[in-house]
Amino acid sequence: MNLRIIKILLIIFFINFSSIAEESKVSDNNTKFNIYTGMFDFSDDGKRSTLIGFQHQNVDLNRDTFLGNLSPITGAMFTADNAAYVYTGVQAHYSLGILNIIPSFTPGLYEQGDGKDLGHMLEFKSEVQLSLDLPKDSQFGFSYNHLSNASLGDQNPGANSYMFNFLKKF
Repeated sequence: MNLRIIKILLIIFFINFSSIAEESKVSDNNTKFNIYTGMFDFSDDGKRSTLIGFQHQNVDLNRDTFLGNLSPITGAMFTADNAAYVYTGVQAHYSLGILNIIPSFTPGLYEQGDGKDLGHMLEFKSEVQLSLDLPKDSQFGFSYNHLSNASLGDQNPGANSYMFNFLKKF
């Protein structure tokens, strides 16, 4: 894996966990973690790969807007082909009883590793997640996303992925 990506991951890790430690002094249950796994680029027979990822959301930074409840998110996903995507962006949250609809948009940095060449280091992830509320501040869900470089590179093949998500509020 590229040394640049490892450095970025370490920086994000330390920023997130130092902010979690500070925030936990302010209020209870203010941090939500999403751990997910699924299939990266399931629509490309030649380059599909399993993936695993994690995402952090600080619930204290939620804001009610005319678009709904918005909050910043930060995360990373890795494929079995050593590709990596580190991202930060915004998500909306809409509740319909125990069903949650969570669309998000996150620009990020992509490292190909031995995986699919997406045409550029800067990629944009559009995602929608459906999840069900579980007891003890947890959720279980399914999500679909699309990675694209918005034609910044010479090629823009994109990648479609699906994931199963487990979310827990701490």
